[in-house]
Amino acid sequence: MTTSPPRIRPDAVELPPLTSGPRRLLKHPRLMHYNRLAALVILANVLFLSVSWPLATPTLGHAALANLALAVIVRQQYVINLLFRLATSAPVSWPLKVRWTLGKVYHFGGLHVGGALAGAAWFLALTVAVTAEGTNSSLIGFGWALVALLAVIVATALSPFRSRFHDHFEKIHRFGGWTALALFWTHTLLSDPGPVPLAVLAVVTFSVALPWLRLRKVDVRLERPSRHVVLARFDYGETPFAGSSTAISRSPLTEWHSFANVPAPGQSGFRLTISRAGDWTGSFIDDQPPKLWVKGITTAGVANIEVLFKKVIYVATGSGIGPCLPHLLAAEVPARLVWATRDPRTTYGDALVDEILAVQPHALIWDTSRHGKPDMVRLAYAVHQDFGAEAAICISNKKLTWQVVHGLERRGIPAYGAIWDS
Repeated sequence: MTTSPPRIRPDAVELPPLTSGPRRLLKHPRLMHYNRLAALVILANVLFLSVSWPLATPTLGHAALANLALAVIVRQQYVINLLFRLATSAPVSWPLKVRWTLGKVYHFGGLHVGGALAGAAWFLALTVAVTAEGTNSSLIGFGWALVALLAVIVATALSPFRSRFHDHFEKIHRFGGWTALALFWTHTLLSDPGPVPLAVLAVVTFSVALPWLRLRKVDVRLERPSRHVVLARFDYGETPFAGSSTAISRSPLTEWHSFANVPAPGQSGFRLTISRAGDWTGSFIDDQPPKLWVKGITTAGVANIEVLFKKVIYVATGSGIGPCLPHLLAAEVPARLVWATRDPRTTYGDALVDEILAVQPHALIWDTSRHGKPDMVRLAYAVHQDFGAEAAICISNKKLTWQVVHGLERRGIPAYGAIWDS
């Protein structure tokens, strides 16, 4: 069996009507939970300002530190895993609306954005106040240097720059963040702080350093079933949990790329499915390096929210099968796969396709080279209804993920997919 026959024709599927206007508005991308969390942090800061006005200079510093600490710590891998564990601990007997919201835990990046923006604003206010006092020229100098650096970090993190110059964004965020932390330490020590600010700064510093303390260079065994894909196999004493991801690099100070771990039940080690999708992946597939750097902390991903539901469907295109596969192999939750890709056996190899079909004999594998590109929203809805699923998890490119997630959610179906917030 090469691909599933097109027993479900997307053009023959009739989508249900959209939900009511107010509910549909809440599902608009601009109002996604990521933005709601960012707005919530900003609102909390505005409320604090309103009830605490006028603020003393030390209070401005404490507010800046608290928000910047939130921005850093919420991105720490162990904190991310804790957030996922707490959110996914809810039983499937809870109301679907509650579980639907808990499944949005991967939007935690909104807390990072809100904390960073509020922290930068508070620190600007602090620096203006210190400058007005004019009693410590060193403190003023370091303050304005840090304000300028925070402005650069925030500006280059905005979508127009980040999406167009993502590699530069990552380097500015990394090296700028380290420099900002050093400047914050200097500024804090010059301010004659109490023990609490120093303790918070120590926690933030440890949070930043911890992944780098787990840095290691490891062997990798590569299999290239086609020029489009390479399967990277690791076995260095770590068997990550299903649905986690690992960051790998050939040059650890300049760039990192995260891929979904694919552990096989009962086997040590794991695999990564890496497709040609840019300069880095292209050169990686062509060069096939024998060793790679890994940070050593695996992190939960969007598909881990599957345990909140009684049944789910996985909607994948191309190499999006990688993040889906560990969950399909683990089979913790009844699932049905919808996979649209070009000539799957030629591209990904017989072994991988057979492995998928062994655990998903009823999977709908749509060969786009034979049947063309389908309407994935209609296809996902048809399989969702046929399988009786509660939710859909989509792993695809940015445009199609948005189409599927919002196409289903605006029709009252819980749907999840990456939000490309870093």
